[in-house]
Amino acid sequence: MTAITDDLPARLLHEAHDGWRAILAGKGGDYFQRTMTCDALLILPGQVVDRDHVRAALAAAGPLDRYELHDPAVIRVGEHAGVLVYRSLAWRGDVVTELQTSTTYLFDENNGGWSIAAHQESPV
Repeated sequence: MTAITDDLPARLLHEAHDGWRAILAGKGGDYFQRTMTCDALLILPGQVVDRDHVRAALAAAGPLDRYELHDPAVIRVGEHAGVLVYRSLAWRGDVVTELQTSTTYLFDENNGGWSIAAHQESPV
């Protein structure tokens, strides 16, 4: 079993970058479908999306051109969970969106690693 250690901030930041890179590649829906817990939610500006509808929601938003993550912080929750909080910038063409983002990750041996229990994006 993987315990939460001092590398937790790096591990969760790596997980977040995996998700953003999947969105850049137009595969964000597949990534979130695969990594979300069964009852996980994406709380996005103007909508709440469950695992069954994440592909459609991310496809409707369209792929990104680039992203940046700033000011990451990790909140440890017990031995097998953590919350990653950061400020994100995302570009679609000339439009830049700035968000405060938090993702709750759980380590799930049955799912093969870190899973997303909740992901929230709030406009700055």
